[in-house]
Amino acid sequence: MMKELDCRKMDCPAPVLETKKCLENEPLSQIRVLVDNDAAIENVSRFLTYAGFEVGVESDGTMSVVEGTRDQADAVKLSSGPTGQPASSSESSDNNSSAKIMVMAASNKFGVGDDELGAKLMINFIKTLKEMGKDLWRLVFVNHGVTLATMDSAVLDDLRELEASGVTILVCGTCLTHLDLMEKKAIGQTTNMLDIVTAMQLADKVINL
Repeated sequence: MMKELDCRKMDCPAPVLETKKCLENEPLSQIRVLVDNDAAIENVSRFLTYAGFEVGVESDGTMSVVEGTRDQADAVKLSSGPTGQPASSSESSDNNSSAKIMVMAASNKFGVGDDELGAKLMINFIKTLKEMGKDLWRLVFVNHGVTLATMDSAVLDDLRELEASGVTILVCGTCLTHLDLMEKKAIGQTTNMLDIVTAMQLADKVINL
């Protein structure tokens, strides 16, 4: 069974939510999702991969088609986690031997007041995060915090070290698109609010900056 969804002119996470709803209602072996922005391409592709589809993308420069296919025998309704994330996603396979701390940075500055001081403090904070050890589970960047995950970031090497140690870094796709930084993203998974809400539910502690 095949279905096509038109998710053009939808901001994230709407394309992912529409795809999720469709897979929850129907046992599809093929799905085509029409989107018109890079964040939606990445998010829908990753979601379909989690759901067991082989994913391909075709684009004409204006519109893109994210197509997922899987064997008919695997075409069952989506098995959902707490917010609908596929049970096969990395959210459900993490090691539970340590506390899961999620840090969400909504700015590239630490605190309110002197912006120059705030930027220096944020750099120092990111550089010190490794002291959390295995308890640091997710590092999420939203709003202007996404600039810390771009090519020009002063903490890019530190983020690479954290990612190599097993920390999952999520970078808001809507924020990257709004700030015209999608092509400058240098680390982490482009994500959406569905992923972020899921991570908040599964974390033992959430630290907001």
